[in-house]
Amino acid sequence: MKQLSNGFPKDFLWGGAFAANQMEGAYDLGGKGLCVADINEFRDDIAIDKKYNEEITTKFINEALESKERIFPKRWGIDFYHTYKDDLKLLGKDGLGLKTYRTSINWSRIFPNGDEKEPNEEGLKFYDRLIDEIVNNGMIPMITMSHYEMPLYLTTKYKGWYSKEVIDFFAKYGKVILDRYNDRVKHWIIVNQINLIVHESFNHLGVPEDVVENVLEAKYQAVMNEMISCAEITKYSHEKYPDVQIGMMLCGGPAYSETCKPEDVLATMQHNQMEYFYGDVLLRGKIPGYAIRFFEERNINIQINEKEEKLLENTCDFFSFSYYYTRLCNKESFINGNEVFRNPELPANPWGWSIDPIGLRVLLNEFYDRYQKPIYITENGVGLYDKLEDGSIHDDYRPEYYRAHIEQMKEAIKDGVDLRGYYAWGVLDIISCSSSEMSKRYGFIYVDKDDYGNGSGKRIKKDSFNWYKKVIETNGEVI
Repeated sequence: MKQLSNGFPKDFLWGGAFAANQMEGAYDLGGKGLCVADINEFRDDIAIDKKYNEEITTKFINEALESKERIFPKRWGIDFYHTYKDDLKLLGKDGLGLKTYRTSINWSRIFPNGDEKEPNEEGLKFYDRLIDEIVNNGMIPMITMSHYEMPLYLTTKYKGWYSKEVIDFFAKYGKVILDRYNDRVKHWIIVNQINLIVHESFNHLGVPEDVVENVLEAKYQAVMNEMISCAEITKYSHEKYPDVQIGMMLCGGPAYSETCKPEDVLATMQHNQMEYFYGDVLLRGKIPGYAIRFFEERNINIQINEKEEKLLENTCDFFSFSYYYTRLCNKESFINGNEVFRNPELPANPWGWSIDPIGLRVLLNEFYDRYQKPIYITENGVGLYDKLEDGSIHDDYRPEYYRAHIEQMKEAIKDGVDLRGYYAWGVLDIISCSSSEMSKRYGFIYVDKDDYGNGSGKRIKKDSFNWYKKVIETNGEVI
């Protein structure tokens, strides 16, 4: 009988993950158009545990475009657009030693409005240079096509992903970047955390709530349109570039049943099904029965024709997910909008995100049992406050978090899970996705910028830098 591994595979990919909109800056350079992230506002008058992306209206969009006083940190990021060469050297073979580097291409750099006939060549050339630099520093690139960077014009002119027209706009964009970079990029994720249609709703789907009659129905229609476009891109890649691997990604974080009451257990199963629904479509090739029932019982009418359903049979090659926290569910919370809530038995970071290393092992097993596809953990980390003291950051608490999760990854591999790679989120400090803060830091490298964009921008290695470097050098044996 085959013996299972007691450690990480020899070719395991240790990496770091980022998003273009949270780091590049240069929002008005290189022919770039505005994207949805460019109107993510930082506000210091919101309670720390309430900072998340709420529904957006056209009024908010117009006011954000006109405002001269409000703060939109993702417009400047950490100036990676200009510093990428030095940053990648710090992260690559002569620095931290990352084996792989995940980032996104900003859709609005390639098609500034989203509906142009021809792509922006200046944007394409920037990513030529960036990808070459990733490879030259010994890292395998994994590229996300859509990571909260939809051109803002598509949200106001077309109602974002709610419009069937956007299916073709995004498919065109995906084909353009596959044609351009397939020789250097062999691993692609089409959409970041595709199941996020509650939190990060506008960032993801670009549907202003005041332009649709039924917001919930509009979200599910929008994400269905998005999955149809994903299938079109997957079909194109498989036919034209058979050596390229196309992946799909969920925001992982299963709900546990709050009690052992059968009705709570059932509700929790139903909640989790509707989180896994997107993977079932993109990896199994059809809309599952439980989702059809979910839509029917809530009078959600999804428009999809036979040709589009047939297109969904073009499934992805690998599965990936982010992992930050787990939540609880019960019958009442499921009925009241499929909501979940924090587990009081678990510690949490200052933003209320619970810390649950064992949950990662649970999820790895669940996903591998469900899909039997290679798995990559494409985001994992913890947002914390760091204090710069005498030019140093002593962050022993950060390795403690990662160590516990890496131990559970080892256990999952012993369980037989085909885990291929791990990407620590925001290895270099970047702007927070959910709250647009700089002070919510994930990285092993400190960036001297505050929430208002003030600071030198200097990169400073935290104590945790050398810890992660040793993890990579020993392939996870020394943690």
